[in-house]
Amino acid sequence: MLIAAVLLLACAGLVGYGLLDTEEEPEKPSTPTAAVTYEVTGDGTAEISFLGRNEDGTATVVRDAELPWKRTVQVPLGTAPTVAIVLGEKGGQASCTLAVRGKHVQRATAMGAFGRATCAGALPAGGN
Repeated sequence: MLIAAVLLLACAGLVGYGLLDTEEEPEKPSTPTAAVTYEVTGDGTAEISFLGRNEDGTATVVRDAELPWKRTVQVPLGTAPTVAIVLGEKGGQASCTLAVRGKHVQRATAMGAFGRATCAGALPAGGN
């Protein structure tokens, strides 16, 4: 299931054009985008996969991410922003949330050893 989730994110990431770091001055994208905030709360660590604007079109994977974790990226309109979390062998509990342009879209919780959760949304193909 983890491989399938990562492959799904990688396929969805093919429409991305490069990961933007919100702390630096971003270049104006040639494709209209929307700000998407991914957040994972909980204790310990988790593997986090998320869709953003990256140059090679694949999902970004953060292994052993210290929780809590948060990232805001620009995602091209018409794509489906997604964040997936996988807990480690020790389990625990962690929740992912997804917000588009500051508006909450979805929340999901992973529990137990190798627990998984995915938050996904939709961005319109046009302007707003």
